[in-house]
Amino acid sequence: MKQTILITGASSGIGKETAKFFHKKGWNVVATMRNPEKETELKALHNVLVTRLDVLDLESIESAIRQGIQQFGTIDVLLNNAGYGAYGPLESFPRERILRQFHTNVIGLIDVTRAILPHFRQNKSGIVINVSSMGGKMTFPLGSLYHGTKFAVEGLSESLRYEVEQFGGKVKIIEPGAIATDFAGRSFDFSHDGNLKEYQNIVDKITAALPAMVKNASPASVVTNVIFQAATDGKSTLRYMAGKDAKMYAFLNQWFGYKFIVSMNKKFFKL
Repeated sequence: MKQTILITGASSGIGKETAKFFHKKGWNVVATMRNPEKETELKALHNVLVTRLDVLDLESIESAIRQGIQQFGTIDVLLNNAGYGAYGPLESFPRERILRQFHTNVIGLIDVTRAILPHFRQNKSGIVINVSSMGGKMTFPLGSLYHGTKFAVEGLSESLRYEVEQFGGKVKIIEPGAIATDFAGRSFDFSHDGNLKEYQNIVDKITAALPAMVKNASPASVVTNVIFQAATDGKSTLRYMAGKDAKMYAFLNQWFGYKFIVSMNKKFFKL
């Protein structure tokens, strides 16, 4: 019997590449997105259900899960991939944009997970795979909101694993480094108030360094391969790193510590 994965944020980037990869591997795929009417490539694939799911809309979450089960009989893996990055001085963000960042990256992830857990409990199996980031273990300047959400994903995933193990489930965390997706485009929410002159220096230096940061970004396929490994290796491994830079930062953080990372970031960004 074919296995089925439900993917949030499958309209582009990691989500779309993962949908195509799992389909190629013979899986059923529930590819969800906010605007499925705009999707054409995934709709042309056999055993791929393209449907609406907005992580901020509970009804759409429940509907997408229900449709996936009705079409394929079961859902075996949930990939919580939907999210975006809010960057800029914390003081410059209006409260509604702060709430949107946490509602999308954290509360939305929790809502999707809670909605599928009864199905996993009934089946006495199921894997929740949460896309975090190397930014869930360390931080870059101006990323207090984004890193705050990814640190939250790390913590809730680490604790949730104890709960789902009670019925045979698993939780996995994917920690990508810089990936060549649209993260710096529509998935990037930058805020800066020019009247807050004290922050102008750091804003100028971080924005100037962004091209160098993404120059050697790994392709989305690197993350897709790691996600497939997490879904199929049968292991209880919690964390999976994706990308050479993620592995490098993990090594440096483990062996040299937080102060070294801060010093290295200040040197790189010329702060």
